[in-house]
Amino acid sequence: MTLRFLLWLPVFLLLLLLLLLRVDPGCEAGIQENRAGSGPPLADRGSEPQVWPVGMVLKGSSEALCPPPSLELRPSCNKSQPSPPLGSGSQPHDGVITEDKEPVKYGELIVLGHNGSLSNGDKGRRRSRLALYKRPKANGVRPDVIHNVSTPLVSKALSNKSQHSISYTLSRSHSVIVEYTHDINTDMFQIGRSTESMIDFVVTDTAGGSSGHGGGAAGEGGGGGQSAQSTISRYACRIMCERSAPYTARIYAAGFDSSKNIFLGERAAKWRTSDGLMDGLTTNGVLVMHPAGEFVSEPAPGVWREISVCGNVFALRETRSAQQRGKLVDNESNTLQDGSLIDLCGATLLWRTPAGLRHIPTLKQLESLRQELNAARPQCPVGFNTLAFPSLAQREIVDKKQPWVYVNCGHVHGYHNWGYRKEKGPSSPGGTAPAGTGDRECPMCRRVGPYVPLWLGCEGGLYLDAGPPTHAFCPCGHVCSEKTVVGWSQIPLPHGTHAFHAACPFCGTWLTGEQGHVKLIFQGPVD
Repeated sequence: MTLRFLLWLPVFLLLLLLLLLRVDPGCEAGIQENRAGSGPPLADRGSEPQVWPVGMVLKGSSEALCPPPSLELRPSCNKSQPSPPLGSGSQPHDGVITEDKEPVKYGELIVLGHNGSLSNGDKGRRRSRLALYKRPKANGVRPDVIHNVSTPLVSKALSNKSQHSISYTLSRSHSVIVEYTHDINTDMFQIGRSTESMIDFVVTDTAGGSSGHGGGAAGEGGGGGQSAQSTISRYACRIMCERSAPYTARIYAAGFDSSKNIFLGERAAKWRTSDGLMDGLTTNGVLVMHPAGEFVSEPAPGVWREISVCGNVFALRETRSAQQRGKLVDNESNTLQDGSLIDLCGATLLWRTPAGLRHIPTLKQLESLRQELNAARPQCPVGFNTLAFPSLAQREIVDKKQPWVYVNCGHVHGYHNWGYRKEKGPSSPGGTAPAGTGDRECPMCRRVGPYVPLWLGCEGGLYLDAGPPTHAFCPCGHVCSEKTVVGWSQIPLPHGTHAFHAACPFCGTWLTGEQGHVKLIFQGPVD
């Protein structure tokens, strides 16, 4: 009996186990349903990004400061808009340009003193003209949090390369750091001498002034090379453009460096504003002049002002780098308008809006004007040889048929090597001077003055209209419309620390004479 019981015992145990298994699958299914409702298994969650609810910030985490330094400045600061999953590119403010939609142009920056291109050619971000378009993704920033810290903690606070900030050093033991957060409504463009990737427009010193002369200034007057002792800041200024109409552009002094910081040292001009915020000026300053009227219809110069780091407008300092700021100008703003001039202490930029660019001549139109001038067959009144303006691409080599002008009277001739007044210029063998130097006596009216070749202005963005090229700047000989020469001859451009002088916008040469320009007198064909 005992042996029989032992033989059947495994069978009973097996049946009991099967009975229990028929009940447990239901419980196991319930457990699996609960796990599915709470998300993927814990073993699988490590490979998926954690998406926290909008507005939730973990205590003690780096996300307590907005924006999170570990993220790429996503719009998590705006609590009214949910944050998209990481890696998603379908944000509504991305401004992705489709094939059937033209890109939005904010405006164009044109460096004065370069007649269409740098002397060694436009290359990448180093060029004479740059168009600012709406970015695929907003990269603007705005002030967020202010910290009062001791100086030893400044380096630690500025070490976060994902956080834009401006540091104001008040003393050896006290600094104020203003943190900036991502702004989904603006695009930021930075300008400066540095060739680092954060600079959108690389600008170098423009050679010009009183030494420029003749056609050579068109190619040589704005060297693309970097000056040995440049006065332009590596991070000179930044322009913030609103991504929605009317696409307002505003300028601010100083730009963020590779660590996304702006550092104003102890000697820099800075102060605390009435509302408890901070502001300051850069070493050589960023000057801006808005036109008094419409730049195209009623060109008239305004007043030069200085722009601060926070975009406030001030009267000029006594000298360019003085530590005492000028008086605050409340009724003016840092908003750029068509014809606004930006001086970086070494280079001057012109801002043209899309509306203003519609009035300027294109390269095709300038070429048509050149052909019309040559079709009239102007002749030298002495040699009776036909004159012809060279092509727009030929800006450095003087052509044998190129017209020359006596800038004091406007009579146009062909080139000749006589009439040089030896006593008024540098001595040279044979009593003659090199082309484009010294004073000559006009054989038509006997007036003595510079004798230079004529060059068409090739940078259409510097024109005020598309009128016929009937006038030339003195003494460089750049030819353009009457409205253009009259307008630019009234604008004083900064030079040095506190000097201002009108200059040719195509080459940077200081203007001379009573008006700074002359009407050209062509001799028609004899036949």
